[in-house]
Amino acid sequence: MEGSKRSAGLQPSLGLDDNDVHVEFSPLRQDDDEGGMVTLDVPVAEVERAAWGSKTQFMLSCVSLSVGLGNVWRFPYLVQQDGGGAFLIPYLIMMVLEGAPLFLMELGIGQKMRMGSLGVWNNISPWWGGIGIASTIVSFCVGLYYNVIIAWCFYYLFNSFLSPLPFSSCPTEAVGNLTVPVAECEMSSETAYFWFRQTIDAGDSISEPEGIRWWMALCLTLSWLLVWFCIMRGIQSSGKVVYFTALFPYMILIIFFGRAVTLKGAGAGLKHMFTPDMSKLLNPNVWMDAACQVFYSLGLAFGSLIAFASYNPMKNDCKRDAIFMCAITVFTATFATIDIFAVLGFKAVANYEKCIHHNTAKLASILDQLPVHTRNINVTIDNYEETWPDLLPHIQDIYENQTHQHFQHCSVEEQLNEAAEGTGLAFIVFTQAIVELPGSNFWSIAFFMMLLALGLGSQFGTMEGVITNLFDMKIFARVRKEVLTGCVCLISLLIGLIFCTGAGEYWLMLFDTFAGSMGLIFIAFFEVMVISYVYGHKRFTDDIEKMIGQRPGLYWQAMWRFISPLTIFCIVVSSIVYRFMNPPEYPAYKKELAMAKMELYPTWAMFVAFALLLGGILPVPIVYFMRRFQCIRLDSDIHQASIKRVETTMSTQGMIRNEEDLVGEVQCNWCILCPKYLLCGLLTYKNNNYELDEYRDSPEEDEEDRGLQANPNKFRMEVID
Repeated sequence: MEGSKRSAGLQPSLGLDDNDVHVEFSPLRQDDDEGGMVTLDVPVAEVERAAWGSKTQFMLSCVSLSVGLGNVWRFPYLVQQDGGGAFLIPYLIMMVLEGAPLFLMELGIGQKMRMGSLGVWNNISPWWGGIGIASTIVSFCVGLYYNVIIAWCFYYLFNSFLSPLPFSSCPTEAVGNLTVPVAECEMSSETAYFWFRQTIDAGDSISEPEGIRWWMALCLTLSWLLVWFCIMRGIQSSGKVVYFTALFPYMILIIFFGRAVTLKGAGAGLKHMFTPDMSKLLNPNVWMDAACQVFYSLGLAFGSLIAFASYNPMKNDCKRDAIFMCAITVFTATFATIDIFAVLGFKAVANYEKCIHHNTAKLASILDQLPVHTRNINVTIDNYEETWPDLLPHIQDIYENQTHQHFQHCSVEEQLNEAAEGTGLAFIVFTQAIVELPGSNFWSIAFFMMLLALGLGSQFGTMEGVITNLFDMKIFARVRKEVLTGCVCLISLLIGLIFCTGAGEYWLMLFDTFAGSMGLIFIAFFEVMVISYVYGHKRFTDDIEKMIGQRPGLYWQAMWRFISPLTIFCIVVSSIVYRFMNPPEYPAYKKELAMAKMELYPTWAMFVAFALLLGGILPVPIVYFMRRFQCIRLDSDIHQASIKRVETTMSTQGMIRNEEDLVGEVQCNWCILCPKYLLCGLLTYKNNNYELDEYRDSPEEDEEDRGLQANPNKFRMEVID
């Protein structure tokens, strides 16, 4: 039977185009000892990956992802807390040490591999595939609570169309025959009452959710519907929306700047911002804050940048993009902070004058009871700083522990030093300043439209990091992207209802601290280590040179290999030490006190926090050790036949990717065409720099393979019967 030949041609119908597949069977050899050996030649059409409509869409998407809410409500808070202008020094240093190198690293590896983060880390080394899983989990958790912030912005935007603004005055209640302001609002402030009682209707603690607030559930549903509509077709749809989400915030910031710098008190706010307190630089927490702010503001470790870059052409200059994005992030954060401090200066001066009017009105009511020589003292706003210190001791001498307790301490500096971040800055402090502005409805609408644009831009990028990874998985490959995206958004909405309860803000803080912060730092550390020491910094540098035509210099080499990993490692260790030394707390709003009071998380909440933390950490070691100890075998399902690799060509990779130098697993999609309808399982192939030990061919097989030439347009394999 040695010389017998058989050939057959068939045109299968597998839901493919007519010109997609042609299969020819031609025996390689056939003898009595080994049985029949058949070579299967399958021409494979290359799969085209989606691409950006233009370079502008890619850059604006990166701007939308990086320039988010953190630039408006966290960076100003850090400047306010950590030494004013002095904070810009560690911020810029950390941008150079970790921001730019990691940004280029993610853009470069995504552009080279042409796939999402899940595929990138699996193809670099299956042992480190858990990095992609971890980043997907963290991005999903961040997307859950980030969209809640967008829902809050929607609620404030809708109320901004009411005149007067509902957070400009306290509601009233009937007490006997009198109508008086609500006591809780009087004890706090108009904007604080509207936030804690009418917007989120906060419970007393995280253990007391008190049911779902239906108005917030409706706003959250609207948020997820909008996100689904904008990203359901991937970059083909989100690439159009970013023209609004990226550019509109800058237009509003420019308008705010033109108005804010002309306000009374703006100079005091800007002076407070740029006056450096150099002693703060000796505090290690300031450097920690700067490093984390750079990390979050650039959107590192979410997987979104890798996904965005995977849609770029291979020759795109990713190095120039990274430098530009770091520069635009620093500029935006600084520009937004100028706007914020100018408005906060206006608010501080307005509150200072209100305080003086309150004290002078109190003084007038008791003036006849004061010593004669004090009755002629005329207290005004202009001379308050000089006259009040002389007058107050006489009041205290006569009315110790009585009247003087009703007098307030008025100081512009103390008003500016009242640091507020996050929701407190955006929904309480800044809205209080908006109320004082002429035409407050316009400024309120503009401000919350800006927050919506910033939030949606970041949310699109965050969810793209999740959707791209899911869509790159074989199990979802045949699912329409609109359907897959809709399912993810629906699941997110159902889980997100927990943020619409009375404990919603407390849950959001828990997710932000443990799912978003610690997990991202951990992922970034392994990203830079795997690129530098597993994939190889030299190989990655060669890839960058091949793509952009210019080899990264000594700065980039030193950052990737030594300085950036060491910096991130210090952040990880410092974060862990800080958490152990400072048990996690959250501000629980107390209705009877009309203020928030710091409380420790209950034990059950810490278990939830620990689970969120492990969700961004455990996938990395779990996948590593399962690969290391061969708990996951790519060929474990092969029972009826053994499959031997004859030769791997670029067409082999075209079965799942249209790119060169991929390393990892390739699934055989043509098992139905094999003799005896065999379940072929998975094929593996080697890269010139990487090969798993358990899948290495034997010397005999290498000898047999040597000399075989494969048609570059065909995928060839031997099936030994």
